Amino acid sequence: MIRKEMSILDVLCDHPEAQEVFRGYDQVVGECVMCNHLFETLEEFTAKFGLDCEELLARLRAAAG
Repeated sequence: MIRKEMSILDVLCDHPEAQEVFRGYDQVVGECVMCNHLFETLEEFTAKFGLDCEELLARLRAAAG
């Protein structure tokens, strides 16, 4: 299960299909998420940009099936 304490890298390693979800956030944050934020937790990433962590978790979990 994907948790907010996981790093973006951990999520991608466990669920490669999550790439599409993170690509969707590139325009929102104005930079490549997978290039610049791999070592941040989901919670750190969403807090940094004022995003809804629960929404990101829901999208990632849906992509992971």
